[in-house]
Amino acid sequence: MQTIDLNVDLGEGGEQDEALMSMASSVNIACGGHAGDEESIRRAVGLAIRGQVAIGAHPGYEDPENFGRKPMQLSTGGIRSLILRQLERMLRIHPQLHHVKPHGALYNQSNQDEHMAAALVAAIAELQPGAILYCPAHGELINAAAGIKLATCPEGFVDRRYQSDGNLCPRADERALIEGIDEAVSQALKIAIQRTVSTLNGGTIPLEAKTLCVHGDSPDAADLLRLTRTSLEAEGIGIMAP
Repeated sequence: MQTIDLNVDLGEGGEQDEALMSMASSVNIACGGHAGDEESIRRAVGLAIRGQVAIGAHPGYEDPENFGRKPMQLSTGGIRSLILRQLERMLRIHPQLHHVKPHGALYNQSNQDEHMAAALVAAIAELQPGAILYCPAHGELINAAAGIKLATCPEGFVDRRYQSDGNLCPRADERALIEGIDEAVSQALKIAIQRTVSTLNGGTIPLEAKTLCVHGDSPDAADLLRLTRTSLEAEGIGIMAP
């Protein structure tokens, strides 16, 4: 049976964490960068353990005012320190991570900068060499991980639109988010079944994803995740962490 992972962010201050966790197969827990603190990490880890879902860390820029979605310019040493600091915070509460998924601007910038990507994956490997890096299917992150033999899981997004080069449409563009649930579910099915995704210019590009992300901070996130899961299962696709 074909399977795919459904990942969602937890511990970011939203009110839907329990509902989201119950429908996901893996969760990315904010660890004090863009959001989260020790209390929220403990709460999210507890939910994930009870729900028997794969637990991952979700490090981001330490910029909660902009929710880690504003690009920043850090040295490679700064990237390494940021990742180590947040993973260490997470590991004090849950000592073994299934995966690590960078958040927001850190995710996008490091995927386009080989030096940032190298620093980020090296920091993960330093603390959790057995963890899986959730990252785009193409770009510097997956290349850097391959160079040090860090496992990867290529990701597609249910609720974000894509550009023709395979990158996500920047959030500054009003078209970046897919706000209609039916359109977002259709995109999830297209990625999972056809291994392609539609682009803003009306084209179609290949997208080999083994995990699909639903952002947890949108008002309809729980409804979207529920319908995405039931729609995938109706097509005979099982939901399972890698």
